[in-house]
Amino acid sequence: MDLVEVVPEQLHMLRFPIGQAYLWRDGADLTLIDAGHAGSADAIEGAIRSLGLRPQRLERIVLTHCHDDHIGAADELAARWGAEVLAHGLDASVIRGERPVPEPVLLDWELPLYTHALTAVPQAPPTRVDRELKDGELLGFGGGAIVVHAPGHTPGSIGVHLPAHGVLFTGDCVAGVGQVMLGVFNVDRAEAVASFGRLAALSPSVACFGHGDPLTSDTSATLLAAARAASDAHLSDIRSGETSRSPH
Repeated sequence: MDLVEVVPEQLHMLRFPIGQAYLWRDGADLTLIDAGHAGSADAIEGAIRSLGLRPQRLERIVLTHCHDDHIGAADELAARWGAEVLAHGLDASVIRGERPVPEPVLLDWELPLYTHALTAVPQAPPTRVDRELKDGELLGFGGGAIVVHAPGHTPGSIGVHLPAHGVLFTGDCVAGVGQVMLGVFNVDRAEAVASFGRLAALSPSVACFGHGDPLTSDTSATLLAAARAASDAHLSDIRSGETSRSPH
């Protein structure tokens, strides 16, 4: 796991072989946005300590959605340090292991990527959710973090917006792998495209993605252009009859 500073003294990215999490700091109080894959709790704790911080001050773990590479270590970290686990209500039962992970509807070019992803990330254990979130809810960190419901990747996907700092966590609605683009493996691509547009309209100065390097320069314009491109591509695929299918 790599530890990368995004905003000095406040925000670090924890990068795993697949996916990443983010550590936000309000003085000594800590918030984790997503939690890596199962088995990464020791590495996350080590990263916190390497910054001279105390894992006992981990106040909350905010899960952007229910996939294994985002929730994997949440339950173990919460059990160790008493952190509150937060997720949108529409994904909470999946995270708890009460319902299966919703199947994406894949474009043809996504099929081999999805097959690889299924074998590359260990299955997350059932994870408690202490607080079920809804759109517009305020969270107690970052000067007033706001939950932005961003369905499409999963029904309960969220972004987390820190307007006081100009920071936006997009989860997997948006990706920054090679270029800023709509995230892959969506259960509802039309919803995901609309959510991308909603997130881009927040005009952050820093955008932190579930996959790919954070965007810290020309962020607002880049997000808006990428959201328009995703919308145009979706309309073009509809007109041309691009094939979408369940992986099973």
